[in-house]
Amino acid sequence: MDGADLRARGERRGIGRLQTGKIAGLEHAIDEPASEQSFLLPRNAGGMTLFLLAAFAVSAVAFQGLPSNHTLGAALASAALFACGSLFAATERRADRSFAARALVVVAGIVLPMALAGYALAAWVSEGLPWQWAIATLLCINAAAAALFDMRIISLFCAKIASWAGFAMLMPGMLTYAALMAAAITMSLIARLEWKAAEQRRLAREARERVAARAEDILRSFEETGQGWFWETDRRGLITYISPKAAMAIGKSSNEIVGRPLSEIVDPTQSAADAERTLAFHLSARSAFHDVEVRAATTGDERWWALAGRPVYDSYKNFCGFRGHGTDLTEKRRSEQQVSRLAHYDSLTGLANRVQMGQALEQILAAPSGRERACAVLMLDLDRFKHVNDTLGHPAGDALLKQVAQRLERAIGRAGRCGRLGGDEFQVIVPGHQDRKTLGHMAQEIINSLSQPYAITGQSVVIGASVGIALAPEHGSNSDELIRNVDLALYAAKDAGRGVYRFYAEDLHAAAEERAELEQDLRDAIAKGELELYYQPVVYAANEKIVGFEALMRWNHPKRGWISPAKFVPIAEDAGLIDRMGQWALRTACADLARWPRSIRCAVNVSALQFANPELPTIVANALAHAGVAPSRLELEITESVFLTDNAGTDAMFKALKRVGVRLALDDFGTGYSSLGYLKKAPFDKIKIDRSFVQGATEEGSRNGAIIASITSLAEALHMDTTAEGVETLDELELVRLLGCSHIQGYIYFKPMNAADATALVAGDLVAEADGPQCARVPRQNLLRKVTVVHNNNRLNATLRNISESGAMIEGLWNMPAGSAMRIEFSDDKSVTAQVRWSRENRVGVEFHEPLRRRADGSYAVLKAHRSQGAGGW
Repeated sequence: MDGADLRARGERRGIGRLQTGKIAGLEHAIDEPASEQSFLLPRNAGGMTLFLLAAFAVSAVAFQGLPSNHTLGAALASAALFACGSLFAATERRADRSFAARALVVVAGIVLPMALAGYALAAWVSEGLPWQWAIATLLCINAAAAALFDMRIISLFCAKIASWAGFAMLMPGMLTYAALMAAAITMSLIARLEWKAAEQRRLAREARERVAARAEDILRSFEETGQGWFWETDRRGLITYISPKAAMAIGKSSNEIVGRPLSEIVDPTQSAADAERTLAFHLSARSAFHDVEVRAATTGDERWWALAGRPVYDSYKNFCGFRGHGTDLTEKRRSEQQVSRLAHYDSLTGLANRVQMGQALEQILAAPSGRERACAVLMLDLDRFKHVNDTLGHPAGDALLKQVAQRLERAIGRAGRCGRLGGDEFQVIVPGHQDRKTLGHMAQEIINSLSQPYAITGQSVVIGASVGIALAPEHGSNSDELIRNVDLALYAAKDAGRGVYRFYAEDLHAAAEERAELEQDLRDAIAKGELELYYQPVVYAANEKIVGFEALMRWNHPKRGWISPAKFVPIAEDAGLIDRMGQWALRTACADLARWPRSIRCAVNVSALQFANPELPTIVANALAHAGVAPSRLELEITESVFLTDNAGTDAMFKALKRVGVRLALDDFGTGYSSLGYLKKAPFDKIKIDRSFVQGATEEGSRNGAIIASITSLAEALHMDTTAEGVETLDELELVRLLGCSHIQGYIYFKPMNAADATALVAGDLVAEADGPQCARVPRQNLLRKVTVVHNNNRLNATLRNISESGAMIEGLWNMPAGSAMRIEFSDDKSVTAQVRWSRENRVGVEFHEPLRRRADGSYAVLKAHRSQGAGGW
């Protein structure tokens, strides 16, 4: 579309009526092209050539013949020069517009052809052509030149003087020259006046054209951005104009839309609640409108417009149609939708966020009927997620959270609604009344699903989950109370060893308060130096000599007395104190080791959080250097949890520690990350067999002995030592020796002792003597039976592994506090009450409040006879 068409269309649409003030500010922003009249020669002078040939032909008819060759040559040369006018014009436009260039152009393209034309006519008169005819012909030629050199005053002046000068050569003389001079002066004055008038007209025209061009450029730019466009209809409502961008948006061209009703550019499926704001209403009422939001009739992506228009009337007040513009609202709507989504959904996982979950819970609890107000809330916390963030980085943590969200949605299905509260905390709301058994199965399914390995950045990552459960209205009638109680249930699940679920119980408030008090007391104990290191000797099995110690952290609370590490170490990990405690233990152990014989080693536990610290090798080296201890005398015990994120950082840490020169021991082997792949590259010097494999290994039918034999064989093949932990009886000592354990640690030799006692012990001959019972317990009946344990009003599924008249061992209960009471349900009508005597990992030993009655066949009255198995020692 050229500029003239745009201007014509712009004037027809009324777009040229922009305010002068708005346009004036843009004058210097638009570069105007040079005016065509600023050049001396027009682009095409072919018409002048035809005119000259026609004039000379008519003169030949009047002369009744052709002139002389001299005269005819001048005439044809004049026509030929005008025929080359386009070449002269192109030459002028390539020149730098210097005076010399302009002078040559005037001579070649104007003066010479016009002078030759005048000279030809004058010569023709001398040959017999009537002078009246020649003068009339010359006047016609000048008139044609005036038309050719329109608005080019200099060119026109030169043409006229040149033509008359050539004609005057017929009668040369002073009078002729005077007449030519007077004519030249007169024409110069007239040309000057005409040039000034023409210049004023040119400036005025160019100013109008600049205003129109600016308006057109502004509107064209507005259309090209796609943010706005224009439209026009006739009195019948048919489109007479629409911007190409708008037509393109609905997949058509402007020509295809012109002549169609305006309603066809709007999605017909859209419905408006307010009839007065619909497009059809305003068009039929012929009323002006603005910001009418419509959905465009697009076939692809959704697009929204805001239309504005006004009726147009002619000078006789006749309705001519509508004229208006449209604005694209698509991005605005998307932004609003995004803002709304961010306000209610988690941007990382796509789950509902804390706000939406809170609103959903409030809506349920505010239901009119009590039946509708029933619901269950599950709170989830990921175990070991911080370790992933610390070792692999936050991008890997984000990728892990996305996969967790997907698994959580699959595990919940349509039973409830799940959301992310922030960090690694998730929440599930299950509406309606739910029994505990169903919720327990759901929680266990969540735990099992989230505990499966993840593939993150090409590496296998294993985490876990703990779940707290609270019921409404049983555990709270409002959201604040319910959330507080489900948080307590979650803390109880984490305290129980993680990877389990717990229901809310009334006594959890006291447990939470106790935990908070213990955390503060632990901070004070660290600051005041109240923690102590105790040392348990490690004995070489072949000659029963003490070869080392394991440093064990102890805390003698000023009011509570001795507190088990199983209780305060998890608190230290959650509170971020474990690294500080670990560094203190490392320095203290090295200082004590410096006072012992050089043949004695000391083992210090390193938590997974410490292992993830890149400064650990430097910390270890500084502790050894400060104490003056050889690195080979220090042994770092590392658990299998460091391999949950098996990456290059883990390998680099092992290499760095070996460069320091310390020994590395794999602690609690077989109880954590179930993979042997790390043993082929991790440079361990020792494998420690967990006490759970040693205890019970001498019982009839136990497979623990086979496991111990396999571990010792594996260690021997890998040139590693083995230490059997938790050896307490003579039969266990005999078994682990027989199975090839190189080192032994347990009560059968020594209990943990303070630094002073350990120093006194190594001052002797270092010979250890076994002292303990032959076997730990009376014979027990081995079982594999599912039971239900009721503890703190929580019903927990567990497995009965063995039983005797006075007690039993139950598996599946994590870190139950010693001394706590429980009820064990063997069936619907048979149960006993018991007290926890010990708790290790997921196993507990209980003592019945009343001894069980034993039948003649050796089975117990609470058990069905076909469930019993052979008896054996435990």
